[in-house]
Formats: sequence, structure tokens, C-alpha cells
Amino acid sequence: MELPLDQILLGDCIDLMRMLPAGSVDCIFADPPYNLQLRGELRRPDDSLVDGVDDDWDKFGDYAEYDRFTRDWLTEARRLMRKDATIWVIGSYHNIFRIGAILQDLGFWILNDVVWRKSNPMPNFRGRRFTNAHETMIWAARSPQSRYRFNYAAMKALNDDVQMRSDWLLPLCTGNERLRNQHGLKLHPTQKPESLLHRVLLASTGVDDVVLDPFTGTGTTAAMSKRLRRRFIGIERHPDYAEAAIGRFQRERPLPMDSVMPSPAKRDAPRVPFGSLVERGLIPVGTRVTDKQGRVSAIVSPDGTLVSGSRRGSIHKLGAELTNAPSCNGWTFWHFERDGALVTLDVVRVESAAAQDAAE
Repeated sequence: MELPLDQILLGDCIDLMRMLPAGSVDCIFADPPYNLQLRGELRRPDDSLVDGVDDDWDKFGDYAEYDRFTRDWLTEARRLMRKDATIWVIGSYHNIFRIGAILQDLGFWILNDVVWRKSNPMPNFRGRRFTNAHETMIWAARSPQSRYRFNYAAMKALNDDVQMRSDWLLPLCTGNERLRNQHGLKLHPTQKPESLLHRVLLASTGVDDVVLDPFTGTGTTAAMSKRLRRRFIGIERHPDYAEAAIGRFQRERPLPMDSVMPSPAKRDAPRVPFGSLVERGLIPVGTRVTDKQGRVSAIVSPDGTLVSGSRRGSIHKLGAELTNAPSCNGWTFWHFERDGALVTLDVVRVESAAAQDAAE
């Protein structure tokens, strides 16, 4: 079967996933029924009714029935995943622990549990428990051997250049983002915010990766996939939700290609020997280099080593020796004067790589 890319399919997720070819998707985001097991109406202190989740799609006879459903759709999900693909599953305390155990039983390799802390959670109106202010996402690879994608540099940049943590403070879906029916009521009780899917997709997918959402709902994953130039397959069994998701997907516009390319990780940058910059004259032999404060200095030699008095070594080794440090990143430690300003050796390395890319 040809992949139904950038389409939202109406029907049961398990039946439709069984029709898709194995090893065809790069990432799955799943927001399955939570099996909330609500009993009776929930009202606010002023006796107004809370618009909670009481739809038939969230109701199961017992835990065993829910577990069978979970095992069936996760089995199909794993079959559809490429060997290095990952899956995100979001849930609440009602279901996420059961899902986690089944994920492990089926051979998935859990990478993180990510806590979505809601900046504006619904209060606990009865006052008999803590306010439920978070949901949990499990991020898992298809197997322990998967060489999964994690856009570390993009996540760090998104977090003001600080390593992204596993607790994400994001607001609920509100305002103009919330889809409503003709009566002005919420179309879907648990519509996920765009900011959440933006972060998920930015963290674990690349341009043109195929993203599957087997519980599409009102299409947040679809819209964010299109915006970030990912390919998308959605499945939704509720006709009203599917119709809304299709319209939302059609209205969405992809961002310019040059704006959605991932930030390169340092480990992905091509290795440039310091000696190659010396032999190409980009850093001339005899250049005096110092640390930023000018406390230690060395001279660049023809073979790319640095010489300081009787000591000689690579930019990394000599930097560590002169500062009595266990290690040293010579690219950022050593500076030299250019046009009246001190610049790091790394500046020349980056400029060299950029010039080489432009030439190719």
C-alpha cells in the first residue's frame, strides 16, 4: 500500500494501521484514550457543570479491556516504525503506568518520561485531592539498538542555551487556538496545545520525516507537522474531530525551508584538524596565541602544534598542561589578535567550514 501522506484517515486506528506497510514511519505521537473511569457529573463550587471527558471513546469495561486495546495498537505502532524511529505517548495517572509496562513488554526502549506541567491547570473543585497539574509523556525508541534522533542543539537553543530538562512548563490549549463547535463549546475536551507538539517534533524529527498520529483528534500534530515541514499520517474515528482536523491541516502553512532546518549538534560538525588551518595559511605560522585573560601564551608551529618555552603539544594538550587542568578545549581556549580584536581559534574553524560548504 502506498503511504497516505498528509492525509487524515477516518476509522479505527488498529484496523487502519494494519493496512499500512511495515517500517514506514519515523515518529509516532499518540494521545490515546485515558480511561478516566469518571463516575457521575463533576461540578464547580457554583454548581456549574465541568466540561470534562465523558465521551464513549474514553470508556472501557475494565482494566483488562483497556490493556488489550493498548497492547493491540502499540503492537501495530511498533510494526510501522522504522528501526531507528521513536514514539511519544501522553497520558495521565489513570493510564500512563499501564502503557509504560506494556511498552516495555513489547520491546520498546524507554528514553525519557517527560512531565508536561500545566501553567493553568483546572482546579480540584471537590478539594479532596491535589490539583492534577501535569500529564506524563513517555518517549521510547523502537528497541535498545535504535540509533534514534534527538535534536539536542535545537532543544538547548529553545531553552535559552541551557540543556532542556524533562519537565516542560506549558499552558493548556486556550483562546483562539481552541477549536469550538457551532454552540461555542469545546469541540474536543483534551485538545493539546500547539506549543507541546512543536517541542515534541522539533526534538525528535527532521524535515520530511513521516509522523503518525493514530489518535488525531482535532489535528494538533497534523498542523504542527505541516508547519515544520514534516510529512504526516493521521487516524481519527470521530467524524466531527476528523472534519475539524482536515480543515485545520488545510489552513496551516509550512514555514520557509531555511527556517526549519535543525540546529547542528557539535558532534555532527566535520572534524577540522588545527594543522589544516595552519597549512592553508588561515592561521599563519608564528602567530602568538593566548588565553582570554592573557595569562599564558604560545606560538603556532609549522606542524600545527603550539610551543610555549620548552613545552610543545596540540592546542588541547598544551592548554591543559599550562593551566594544570585535566582537559582543555583548545578551540575555545586559545585566542589570537585579528583586526585589533581577540578571536578564538574556533572562529576560524567555523569560517573555514562555512566557506567549504559554500564552495560545494
